[in-house]
Amino acid sequence: MDQLFTVGKSVSVFPVKAMFNETDAVLDFPVKVGVGVSSRNFKKAVDRNRIKRLLREAYRLNKQPLLDFVNANNKKVIVFFLFIDKTLPDFETLQNKIPLLIDKLIKQLNENSATNN
Repeated sequence: MDQLFTVGKSVSVFPVKAMFNETDAVLDFPVKVGVGVSSRNFKKAVDRNRIKRLLREAYRLNKQPLLDFVNANNKKVIVFFLFIDKTLPDFETLQNKIPLLIDKLIKQLNENSATNN
């Protein structure tokens, strides 16, 4: 996890930022995902937990393109979604932004593999 924040790359589609890193470690799934919300912006744990729940659900509904890309290219990726806005989101907003973020993430992973080869 520390490696993700120190050497990982990031892409952002407001109000969500995704930090990611390709890994050679043994993972039980090709994509490991985490979510987080700053306690500085949201003092109440109830609010943070709700945002994390919404992020997980939006990712779950829109993860297929990322899984297809990772499986097709034999990659293993660790991704951490961080909510960066200071206001509570509604599900429709996240539902619209997560697919855009995943598309950006796939493009970035594709560029990284092109430069590494």
